[in-house]
Amino acid sequence: MPRTIFHIDVNNAFLSWTAVERLKQGEELDLRTIPSAISGADNDRRGIILAKSTPAKAFGITTGEPTGMALQKCKDLVFAPPDFALYSKVSKEMFAILEQYSDRLEQFSIDEGFLEYTGMEKLFGEPLVAATRIQKHIFDELGFTVNIGISSNKLLAKMAGELEKPNKILTLYPEELEAKFWVQPVENLFMVGRRTAPKLKQMGIKTIGELAKYPLPLLEREFKSFGYTLHAYANGIDDSPVAEAIEKETMKSIGNSTTIAHNVTTKEEAYKILLALSETVSMRLRCSGCATLEVAVTLKDTEFHSYTHQKKVFNAIDCTNAVYQEAKACFDAAWKGEPLRLLGVRAGQLCGNDTTQLSLTDVDWSKEGKADAAMDAIRLKYGKKTVVRSTFADGDENAYEGGKLKINNKIFK
Repeated sequence: MPRTIFHIDVNNAFLSWTAVERLKQGEELDLRTIPSAISGADNDRRGIILAKSTPAKAFGITTGEPTGMALQKCKDLVFAPPDFALYSKVSKEMFAILEQYSDRLEQFSIDEGFLEYTGMEKLFGEPLVAATRIQKHIFDELGFTVNIGISSNKLLAKMAGELEKPNKILTLYPEELEAKFWVQPVENLFMVGRRTAPKLKQMGIKTIGELAKYPLPLLEREFKSFGYTLHAYANGIDDSPVAEAIEKETMKSIGNSTTIAHNVTTKEEAYKILLALSETVSMRLRCSGCATLEVAVTLKDTEFHSYTHQKKVFNAIDCTNAVYQEAKACFDAAWKGEPLRLLGVRAGQLCGNDTTQLSLTDVDWSKEGKADAAMDAIRLKYGKKTVVRSTFADGDENAYEGGKLKINNKIFK
């Protein structure tokens, strides 16, 4: 049976969600109708634009640029601070709506996801009819608009949703590739970043269509295995499945990340952020009865380009300092010295934390593990801030720790 995949993407998510919330609180001005932006520091010219309205985009304001630069483009730009607790809440509400239309739903980020619509036509109608219904359902219940891309696989569904914005429903089926897809600049292709695009252009590849027709052996010679991925994506080939609902309940990793209101430019500050993130990740590991065999660090620069470095751990760990040590090693191996706006720590390849076998060269974390367990007990009973490392005596942990620590449906602050 031919597949039908929807890609749902919120238009200007953080800005839209903030605007809707303010309207609910009685504010008359809709931030979406004026030049406005979400920024971590509206009075600090080092702040970063996290989201912008459509009128702000008309001034040339871009996501990821410094606040000071945005003000030079539009002196009357209105700022609103980010509210990540709100964004998480609204995101969950949106995905709860989407789950009503399919049990095969995969969250791709906080504001976008894939929905497997194959076989659902008898319940909700043809794809365009169902997409219109979903779009209206989200707007009527939550107050913001979404783009919906429709195709036969996840890649093309996502690319369809990028063709035109906002509040659009667009298709990009294989038979539409030449007219809609291949004519686009090669940098518009998913997975083609700021380092790949110049290389492709040096090879004379300027459009997605030219990449699709380029000899695969030459791409593999230049990009190794990534060349095959580029060639496949340019030809609209993607057979990855949409995760079923039951898969979402299986914990495969534990992670935490945080967006910083200013540029992180020094290793010392990055280390403090990694320590705060390692604390929450490690506590989640211990409270879940898990340990990790893999630690990964994600970095995102001021132009919103992200990359990840991961490291295997021979013996499973759940100690805070052990996770932090591996996170620092990953960071040192990955960071190229550019300013950063997001850092994340993830523990993967989870296993039970009941057995550990050390070699002669391994660090014995057992004593620190007991101290961690004692701190966990205190924090779980009296609150997360009852025991604080001296590193965060100045309160920096509040700004660096990322998502709130949630255990047994209780949030610890």
